[in-house]
Amino acid sequence: MAETRVRQRLSREDRYSQLVDVAWHIIREEGTEALTLGHLAELAGVTKPVVYDHFTSRSGLLAALYREYDQRQNRKMDDALAKTAPDLAARASVIATAYIECVLFQGREMPSLLAALAGTPELETIRREYAVDFIGKCRTLFAPFCGEPLRDAPLWAMLGAAEGLAWAAVQGAISESQAKEELCAVIIAMVRATLPRG
Repeated sequence: MAETRVRQRLSREDRYSQLVDVAWHIIREEGTEALTLGHLAELAGVTKPVVYDHFTSRSGLLAALYREYDQRQNRKMDDALAKTAPDLAARASVIATAYIECVLFQGREMPSLLAALAGTPELETIRREYAVDFIGKCRTLFAPFCGEPLRDAPLWAMLGAAEGLAWAAVQGAISESQAKEELCAVIIAMVRATLPRG
């Protein structure tokens, strides 16, 4: 006798969260290539139109996963910063720790997600949004410790260092603690470079 899957009625928000969770599971267990809207519908126990209603296309789904990851990273940083003393080293440590831990939490899923999105307008848009948001957050956080306002170039360099160190940690080229310590040192050096030399 064939097993019939009972469809569970969820609110739109809860259904979206469920679909995102199942999509991450597919990437983790089967790889990004296996993530299609049809396969997602099947594993989530919904019809294809439900998935299309939420994501429109495969690249829309991938973009939604990137945004979900970005929002989770921001929440983690904000929660940690709320409990941190207004001190340069403490704030730099929180940013470095949250950034590296979020990337490691997704492991190899993020590089494969980015590879799948490569060349799509969605990726360029969301990566730019994310970068501008992260740089703005860091500019505000570290302004009290700067001798002069942080320029864009050092902030972009810091973001590049964060991405590179996180990638190296995911690949096992360096340890998680080395990635965090180095990123923290990069942030502190960036801020100290704004102080008058004397």
